[in-house]
Amino acid sequence: MYAYEHDFTDMDVQIWLDRQRKRYETYGFGLWAVILKNTKEMIGQAGLTLQPYKDTEVLEIGYLLKEKFWHYGYAREAAAGCKKYAFEVLKQDKVCSVIKVDNTSSIRVAESIGMRKEDTFIARYYNGDMLHYLYSVQR
Repeated sequence: MYAYEHDFTDMDVQIWLDRQRKRYETYGFGLWAVILKNTKEMIGQAGLTLQPYKDTEVLEIGYLLKEKFWHYGYAREAAAGCKKYAFEVLKQDKVCSVIKVDNTSSIRVAESIGMRKEDTFIARYYNGDMLHYLYSVQR
């Protein structure tokens, strides 16, 4: 829960699941389970979502893995797959990642798939306002 800085209640989880279902109904995409091929274990989530940015929305590549699976390249592989899907299937010209300024691991993942820092801004989350970077890459 590093990125969110808090635990989730059962109600929070249900709200999250409902939001994912609505994303698929509305846009045809959302977050996917990240599953290890050899063990079939779910190790996190990654995908494409529309996220608020200032007074608009951006198509975001998001990735969140269980801590014991950090630093194995899984986030980079998932992010690269999401980027390819955004450009090749959804025919988008640009895709972004919204990253807390202190999340150096996520910044490295974004940069490894060709993203560059575009902006610094404040985003509101459960624990209040937090400084974020907007990373992006164009087709």
